[in-house]
Amino acid sequence: VTRKRTRHPARPFTTKSEEIRMASVFQLMADTETFAVSLTRLGLIVVLFWIGGLKIAPYEADGIVPFVAESPFMSFLMDDPSDYKAHMNPEGKLVPENRQWHLEHGTYTASYILGAIIVSLGILLCFQPWLPQVAAVGGLLVFGMSLVTLSFLITTPQVWVPDLGDAEHGFPYLSGRGRLVLKDAVMMGAALVCMADSAKKYLRRRVAAN
Repeated sequence: VTRKRTRHPARPFTTKSEEIRMASVFQLMADTETFAVSLTRLGLIVVLFWIGGLKIAPYEADGIVPFVAESPFMSFLMDDPSDYKAHMNPEGKLVPENRQWHLEHGTYTASYILGAIIVSLGILLCFQPWLPQVAAVGGLLVFGMSLVTLSFLITTPQVWVPDLGDAEHGFPYLSGRGRLVLKDAVMMGAALVCMADSAKKYLRRRVAAN
């Protein structure tokens, strides 16, 4: 005797109650938008203050020499950018002769200028609660700064792993400097998010005032 199998209706992918719970979770995610933007802005401010402040330290100035010297936008800050390779200081190592060369050829002055600019951008972002239009301009300038930094991927040979015998060198193998530069792609996006948020706040205040 062959028994007929009873077919049960296919269970829907989600029940109504599950859909409601999922919607609640996604609504909770959506409600974090204001906090997320504020956290993004705070992160930018911390990075700008910290990295900008470090520009007064000689070791940090030594580290950015290839970026500045090789960049068509920034090499004018150094007196003799073409000769920097012979005077590079390994991070954490003091070579007095190299340090003296950098003192004489404007390396540290260039680093102080860049540091002051970076810290100033962080200060502009801090105006968000009182003058959001100022913070919006700051976000735009941070975007521009990140764009210039990303240009180092084109202008600075040291962002790629050198050919020292390993098969993995050159593009797309980023060196330590290259990985550092690439992170500015995230910073660039964060700057635009903060800029848009500040601009919206300014416009809302204008509408409310009228």
